[in-house]
Amino acid sequence: MKILYAPILLLFVILSLLFLLRVLLFKTGLIYITKKWWRSIEDCFHVYQFFKVPEFNENMQTNHLYRKVSIYLSSIASIEDSDFINLFTGKKTHDIVLHLDPNQVVDDYFIGTRVSWINEEKNDTNRCRTFVLKIRRADKRKILRPYLQHIHITSDELEQKKKDVKLYINIDSHEQSRQWRSVPFKHPSTFDTIAMESDLKNKLKSDLESFLKAKHYYHRLGRAWKRSYLLYGPSGTGKSSFVAAIANFLGYDVYDIDLSRVLDDSDMKMLLLQTTSKSVILIEDLDRFLMDKSAKVSLSGILNFMDGVLNACCADERIMVYTMNCKEHVDPAVLRPGRIDVHIHFPLCDFSAFKTLANNYLGVKDHKLFPQVEEFFQTGASLSPAEIGELMIANRNSPSRALKSVITALQTDGDGRGSLNIRRQWTDNSSRKSTEDSGEQSGFFSKEGVNAMKDIRKLYGLLRLKSRKKSESFDRTPDSKDGQSCGL
Repeated sequence: MKILYAPILLLFVILSLLFLLRVLLFKTGLIYITKKWWRSIEDCFHVYQFFKVPEFNENMQTNHLYRKVSIYLSSIASIEDSDFINLFTGKKTHDIVLHLDPNQVVDDYFIGTRVSWINEEKNDTNRCRTFVLKIRRADKRKILRPYLQHIHITSDELEQKKKDVKLYINIDSHEQSRQWRSVPFKHPSTFDTIAMESDLKNKLKSDLESFLKAKHYYHRLGRAWKRSYLLYGPSGTGKSSFVAAIANFLGYDVYDIDLSRVLDDSDMKMLLLQTTSKSVILIEDLDRFLMDKSAKVSLSGILNFMDGVLNACCADERIMVYTMNCKEHVDPAVLRPGRIDVHIHFPLCDFSAFKTLANNYLGVKDHKLFPQVEEFFQTGASLSPAEIGELMIANRNSPSRALKSVITALQTDGDGRGSLNIRRQWTDNSSRKSTEDSGEQSGFFSKEGVNAMKDIRKLYGLLRLKSRKKSESFDRTPDSKDGQSCGL
């Protein structure tokens, strides 16, 4: 029995020692000291090469690679293993950003090879900061260039995701160095919320995605990497919301040029020169400006802005968007390919767009009044998405009441005779029923509602000519004539 107890006792002692060793290593700092010793011994058997990435170049200009490396290192998981890390609040709520403390080391792994980064900072008068890349000389030729390219791509992607989109507006100033003012771009419009035919929407998204990947293709053709869109149609049909959807989809800044504040053709060029890449450059109501004989910017200045030498040099990675109510009376030189690549017609609302609006504004995908609404659309009655949206907002607490208000407006549009009497009849009936059911009256179903409806119609220009032909929604031929009449 004593012989049997001896091996068991020995095994118990060994296990106890291993447990105590584990506790001693992991519950204290010995494990980290051991790792450093092992790293020092390992370094003795390898030859390393060092590459410095200073914050400034020899001309004291910012080294953009330094910023990219800083963004990249803050994103890798191994930064948490460093001895000292700086914690900062991010731009988003509860977002914490990690930055390497001066003279600290962080390891990274790329295609199976370990590299190290040292955040070197000299405490001299210039306070020069430098990232030092440490690579085994034997691995340098294999990974150096691919690794730096990987840093470029990753940092650009991270920067684009964290970028706050801004809206820039030009100011009436003679100071050429400060012509733009910016505010945060918080427009909530997306491709999911805009009322547009689904096939056209998907086609446009595909066109934008193709543009993002076409840099080398455009440069091989000798063309500026830009894409230009013309959005035309009556007021209130969603052109501005579509521009916001593009900006949110791409994460691009928006430069909204107010032509009435532009001093002359040279000022127009300076505005373009001061825009940045990854941006949407917007000019609204271009047709009205071209018809204004008192405008300070000439037609030649507009054409050069759209497709001149400066545009070819300074418009890389930009989306150019122009809006018009009508393009029939615009000089064909403005609409030719090269200046405008894609023509998109924004018509008045149809039943398909109406269902999208009903889902967005009221949360209703189907309703017993839908067939009646569809019948009015089929008879030729129509409203702009803005008008329908305003009616739904005013009656958002009652989908039935909201749909009845839309039917009233469609009936009035379909029958130009006695529109006020038709509206008053719906007003009286709906107000009486609403009072009996809930004791409250909707603003659009009262006497004030008549005036409100008239104001909406005046605001969005409902006094328009009806078109006998439908214009194509996605028109790539700028010289083609549309049957759509202009909204007044």
